Amino acid sequence: MTTPVPHLTGVGLTPFGRHDGSTALGLMAQAAQAALDDAGCSRGQIDGLLCGYATTLPHLMLSTLFAERFALRPAYAHSVQLGGATGAALLMLAGDLVRAGRCRRVLVVAGENRLSGQARDSAIQTLAQVGDAEMEVPNGASVPAYYALLAARYLHETGTTEADLAELAVLMRQHAQAHPGAQLRSPLAVADVLASKPIATPLKLADCCPISDGAAALVVSADPGPGPRVVLRGAGQAHLHQHLSAMQSVLSCGAGAAAGRALAEAGVALAQIDHLGIYDSFTITLAMLLEEIGLAPRGGSAAMARAGVFGPQGALPLNLHGGLLSYGHCGVAGGMAHAVEAVLQLGGRAASRQGRPGTHALVHADGGVMSSHVSLVLSRES
Repeated sequence: MTTPVPHLTGVGLTPFGRHDGSTALGLMAQAAQAALDDAGCSRGQIDGLLCGYATTLPHLMLSTLFAERFALRPAYAHSVQLGGATGAALLMLAGDLVRAGRCRRVLVVAGENRLSGQARDSAIQTLAQVGDAEMEVPNGASVPAYYALLAARYLHETGTTEADLAELAVLMRQHAQAHPGAQLRSPLAVADVLASKPIATPLKLADCCPISDGAAALVVSADPGPGPRVVLRGAGQAHLHQHLSAMQSVLSCGAGAAAGRALAEAGVALAQIDHLGIYDSFTITLAMLLEEIGLAPRGGSAAMARAGVFGPQGALPLNLHGGLLSYGHCGVAGGMAHAVEAVLQLGGRAASRQGRPGTHALVHADGGVMSSHVSLVLSRES
């Protein structure tokens, strides 16, 4: 019996930003229906359902709740919590379910009204719980503060500068300007980033992703869909620590290991990758991931951005939807948007922001404070 190949047959993505009156379930339903329409399948054909968590709807059984509200009757349902790596982990699990023959069509969906559905202080306190309950949280640190500590050490060890980090924020804004669904589309220059409000030294406001409402969904199928064939070729994870205080080195957080496992499973070399979807909750996140995976030399990601390497027609088009830094960040769906864009880019379906043709994409997400890492290799089949 031939092992089924997981095909990414449908994608759905709402605009990110403020959607007053929205709910997590409502946003999820919008993205899910768009993904089903894109895949050309009905709700009755979905036999697997995977959901990310939502901080605005902390339901203990979110997958079965969504199944009820969206009129699904899956033979398999599961909810996952892995911070920002959740979306990539959901897709990895969906691929395994298809390969194992457990499911024929899996709907992967996440969404949250994180901007309009909770107060700012509530959001800050909820997210801060990612820190160590005894050593970190009691001292009042926030997620930006955790990443600022990482950034300070990384800048010291690599010679990266604050202006270098700013280049990555500018790049994401340039890409977002081509996407009508992006939350932040106004022009941004390096000087603007450096002059933006200090959040946690060395990070400024423009070094940080915005909080958003939004949702994303993908259909992973055993059978090819009606459009270009994009498949999940390989996946890998790595988990070297949970808390910042347990991190051994800012130069080796697990991203390289996860990417290496995904590439090995896919039988694809890093040099063969021609599209990138890399998690960018902060500018330092993007720099660290690009460099640890080996897509840029240590301290060299900004120079590559300035040289146009990560642009639409560059050697490694990066986050052409604008990434978390400009398309927006609504929790799990924020990371899933990278996978949605990779599918569209590989399929030649990205409209005015279409990058150069490519065969293989690397999607990478991290959760916590560079804690949980999941990499995916997506490939276009002829």
